[in-house]
Amino acid sequence: MKLVTTTALALVAAVFAAPAAAQNKQAPAAEQAQPKVTPSKGALKAIVELQDAVQKNDSANIPAKVAAAQAVATTKEDKYLIGRLQLTAAIAAKDNAATAAAIDGMAASGFLEPSKSAALYVGLGGTYFNNKEYPQAAAAYQKAMSLDPSNTEAPAFLGESLFNQGQKAAAAAAFQRAVQVRNASAQKADEALLKRAVAVAYDAQSPIAMDLARQWVSAYPSAGSWSDAIAIYSNLSHPDVEGSLDLYRLMQVTGSLKTGGAYAQFARAAAEQNNFNEAQAVFDAGVAANLINPKSSDYSDLVQGLKAKQKATAADLETATKQAANGNALVRIGDRYLAMGNEAKALELYKMAIAKPGTDVAVANLHLGMALAKAGDKAGATAAFNAVTGPRADIAKLWLTYVNQKA
Repeated sequence: MKLVTTTALALVAAVFAAPAAAQNKQAPAAEQAQPKVTPSKGALKAIVELQDAVQKNDSANIPAKVAAAQAVATTKEDKYLIGRLQLTAAIAAKDNAATAAAIDGMAASGFLEPSKSAALYVGLGGTYFNNKEYPQAAAAYQKAMSLDPSNTEAPAFLGESLFNQGQKAAAAAAFQRAVQVRNASAQKADEALLKRAVAVAYDAQSPIAMDLARQWVSAYPSAGSWSDAIAIYSNLSHPDVEGSLDLYRLMQVTGSLKTGGAYAQFARAAAEQNNFNEAQAVFDAGVAANLINPKSSDYSDLVQGLKAKQKATAADLETATKQAANGNALVRIGDRYLAMGNEAKALELYKMAIAKPGTDVAVANLHLGMALAKAGDKAGATAAFNAVTGPRADIAKLWLTYVNQKA
């Protein structure tokens, strides 16, 4: 069974072109403030002659002047000055290849701090990106990242460049790094970046989409982000009825059940496990929220089906507990207690189930965590969710994200 997936599909539909910051990032203008640098005596004359040619825009003689200056350059200051003058000439000529060569020279001189050299490559990448020269833009951003791994701009811009080349998985990894770098810096990754990262990773059908979605909903919890994160997980992992039901339960506690279809699918999933108490409660909640019209033909199967099914009473559950054949049956009985709002009895049954051989312990611990969360035991719920292993571990992580948001 699949969850309602319109929110996830809408998220992918919102994948947009590069953000304005990436589009507008240009190579540094020659007029910007430059550090004062003193050339060596041996290179002074040649550098002055190169500077004069650049100022006069003497493009015919600039290459020869560059070669002459490079021949006598001995210090990092000399090499930096030559590169800076090359950069000025290249920008004036709107020659991106020459701009790249000039920045390479400035970075290789050893005069600039790595972070400043990285900033030059980020600017160069912006120029290439605006010209739709995406491979060159990506190369510039990668150089920036290698020089300054803490640069907060280059990874996201790299992601945009790779995305525009159709390299979606690599783009997703770049965006993941962008989020990591932002979070490691003084500035928290903003929601726009996280949404972009999630959208690209989901579009690539990358397994990191779920991790990014959890980070998004952890940093910016809302009914919308929870709905998207849960739908993304469902679409990527294709959970069974058990998993879908546990995700619907998470949607319920996070306030992200927003359509009649979602309530109905939740109720149907509960009914498939013969938990008619929960199915009825969910259906009634959808009606109370004015999202389900019980007279609509869309829900006639649920109305008739639930009307025909007897709901368990506390006495029924006491009898079922005594007759339970195994731990998995105890988990189901605990689920019914939980649907009835009796967290104490649900906890008792889940703990009994975990102690019995043959029990699906992952499910038991997951449901134990849910019951503890509803009972307000944050520490206990955390321990239970952390004990979930195997295919249901990601669902437990989503629940744990919710628990961590509670006071």
